Amino acid sequence: MLDRYATVREYGSREIVIKKSRFIGHARPVESEEEAVAFIEQLKKKYWDATHNCSAYLIGERDEWQKALDDGEPSGTAGKPILEVIKNRGLKNTAVVVTRYFGGIMLGAGGLVRAYTDGAVAGIDAAGPIVKVLHREVAVDIDYTWYGKLENVLRDRGIRVGDVAFTDRVRVLCLPEAGEADRFQAWMTDFTQGQALIEAGQARYFVENEG
Repeated sequence: MLDRYATVREYGSREIVIKKSRFIGHARPVESEEEAVAFIEQLKKKYWDATHNCSAYLIGERDEWQKALDDGEPSGTAGKPILEVIKNRGLKNTAVVVTRYFGGIMLGAGGLVRAYTDGAVAGIDAAGPIVKVLHREVAVDIDYTWYGKLENVLRDRGIRVGDVAFTDRVRVLCLPEAGEADRFQAWMTDFTQGQALIEAGQARYFVENEG
């Protein structure tokens, strides 16, 4: 799993008009090629009366799955520019569709490339670019006498905290960044003088700079 990667937060769409043609950029996060294809087909059905629904997607830690579709526009003038926007923005696991309603004025190959580029940018901006950072669950089980100190030091160090369970002891789910998890566990052992029970759990992504 990647320590961090950029994608978009949610589905978003935005319309722009270029020489009387309407271009509607749509973008959303996707986790698989099947999900990307389903998203594209959904929009093609919704905008069945559009002149074109051109698209591209980029998926995988090493961009293993990527595709660009011109949907009837001249080859290389629509899908490829959309894909290039995704790549240039450094996004992964992202699908983009640009819907076009022809306005009667021919744009030419260069004009189409610029228009679909701008449409893709509009859709991505509407979907909200974000960075996801991989964190590792580290459960820290301590005596109540340690809880106040632990709470303060975690806040001071900016360590994300999940659930806190209070029984005969206190169990705090800490969420350090995955790359720091081993050092965090060693530090926690020293900080609690070996009195904490520490258990590493699963890894999961959180949006950077969000609580």
